Amino acid sequence: MNEIQLEHMLKQFFIEDIGEGDISGESLFSAEERGAFTLIAKEGGVFCGRAILVRGFMMIDPGSCIQVHIEDGAEVTPGTIIAEVEGTMRGLLKGERVILNLIQRMSGIATATAAAVKETEGTQAKVCDTRKTTPGLRMLEKYAVRMGGGFNHRRGLYDAVMLKDNHIAFAGGIREAVGKIRESVGHTVKVEVEIETKEQLMEAVEARADIIMFDNRTPEEIKEWLPLVPDYIATEASGGITIDNVRLFAESGIEWISLGALTHSARALDISAKVSAAPLKGETEYVNLRKA
Repeated sequence: MNEIQLEHMLKQFFIEDIGEGDISGESLFSAEERGAFTLIAKEGGVFCGRAILVRGFMMIDPGSCIQVHIEDGAEVTPGTIIAEVEGTMRGLLKGERVILNLIQRMSGIATATAAAVKETEGTQAKVCDTRKTTPGLRMLEKYAVRMGGGFNHRRGLYDAVMLKDNHIAFAGGIREAVGKIRESVGHTVKVEVEIETKEQLMEAVEARADIIMFDNRTPEEIKEWLPLVPDYIATEASGGITIDNVRLFAESGIEWISLGALTHSARALDISAKVSAAPLKGETEYVNLRKA
C-alpha cells in the first residue's frame, strides 16, 4: 500500500466529514479530556485495515495511544478485540466514523474474497478482482482483496491492455486491434482480449494475445474451448460469477477468475467502537513504528 497516498486519502475523508469542526464533540468536551475506545468484531470474518486505524487516529490526534491486536488477513470471531485506542475525547469522536467505515468496508471485501478463494480449493484457478471498485477507494479495496487471499487484476487503464467488445468493434476486429496495440506499447505490457464466441477465441489465439478472457461464458463452454488455447496464453473467466457459482468455473480448468462482486457487492463487516474506561497499558503501536 502506498503510505503517502493513504495519508492523502485520509486527509480528504476527514475534511469531508469534519468540515469546520465537530459541533457535538467540541461542545461537550475540552481539548484536554481523554477517553478510550475498544474496537470489537461483532461477527466473524477477515480483518483488514490496520494502517487505517494507526494512521487515521494519529492524524486526528498525534497524542493518541493505539494498540492493534491482530494483523490484516487474520480471521476474527464475534467478540474479537481488534484494537484499543486512547486519546482526547474530541479526537476519538472525530476519527471514529471515517475509520470504522473504511475498516468495515475493507474487512467485508477481505471476507468475501476469502470465501471465494475457499470455494476454489483443489483447482488451479486463482481469484482476482476487477476495476469495479468504489471511486476513490480502489487502492484500499484492492489491498483488501489481497488480504483475503485473492489477486489483483489491472489497477487501472494505465498498467495493462484489455480489449473489450467496443474496442474490437471500433478497431475492426481482434487481429486489427491487437496489431495496433503491439505497435504502440512496449514488451512489458500484457495484452488481454475479451471473447464471447469460438470464432473470436480462435482469432485471439492467432493474434497471440497474452491473456484470453472468456466473457459471460458458461463453465461448460469454457471447458469445451480451453483445449484450443495454447499453454503460453493465460485464460480468465469473467461475467456473472459470484461466490455461489465460482466453484463451477474453477472446475472448468480456467486459470484466473475475476469477480466484480468482491468489491461492488461486498457487505461491510460489523465492527463497533465501544467506550472503554480503563487506560491503555504498555507501548503504543505508534511508538513501536517509530522505534522500528
